[in-house]
Amino acid sequence: MNIKQILNTAVGGYSLSKILSALVTLLVCLIAVRLIMKVVTRLLSRMQKVNERLQKVIRTSVKVLLYVLTVIITAEALGVNTSSLTALLSVLTLGITLAAEDILGNVAGGLVILSSHPFALGDFIEAGGTSGTVREIGLNHTKLETANGQMILMPNKDLSSSKIINYTVLGRRRIVRTVTASYDAPTETVMTACMEAVEATANILPDPAPAVHLTDYGASSIEYTIYCWCTVENYWPAYHSINEKLRDTFAKHNVEMTYDHLNVHILDK
Repeated sequence: MNIKQILNTAVGGYSLSKILSALVTLLVCLIAVRLIMKVVTRLLSRMQKVNERLQKVIRTSVKVLLYVLTVIITAEALGVNTSSLTALLSVLTLGITLAAEDILGNVAGGLVILSSHPFALGDFIEAGGTSGTVREIGLNHTKLETANGQMILMPNKDLSSSKIINYTVLGRRRIVRTVTASYDAPTETVMTACMEAVEATANILPDPAPAVHLTDYGASSIEYTIYCWCTVENYWPAYHSINEKLRDTFAKHNVEMTYDHLNVHILDK
């Protein structure tokens, strides 16, 4: 029996030559997959804006895709008709996509968040009417811890498509406090009382400088707005401290804090 006859020997319905050809093809594909994964890993490591979590997802996705292609190529080398296999994979992919539309949307949103970096762990953000400190950024959900001690899981699909306010990224926050005073109180006196309240509050940043402005004329009072800055971690202590100091400084300068009230006059008939 010569070599040609040996190669034409059928094993399990396939000739030995096709089996050997498929094995060589499989070996070449596996070597190619290994080389491609090394290149992908090296490229991802050079991308400073892509964090480790996102790199892992990309590597896993590329590896799965390469292995699927390896199976198809090896099957073709063995003489298997892969058109039905490709069609089956297409149907399965479509079915999985439709069934996991929300999950895939959340994963896509998670990839957008991880790649664009609108916030980081520990940042205080507001999105979709919810505010809190970012405790975990996952592919499906992002965990926010609210000021009330609640843990909220925000779907990444909604989070990535909504307006996100990051209060932490600049390292400071502006305090805006509105107060009203009587028309009888001189403007300079009210502004002086407001500035003294700010100066008596700890952790107020000198730059940008605090400011007080007359912002509106009401029906029975004049509105003044205080603007000042503090570090992110001192925002709420400073905000509440200004409220407390304002009462003392207004009393010191005899400035009346106005409030809604009703005067009733009884007329004798």
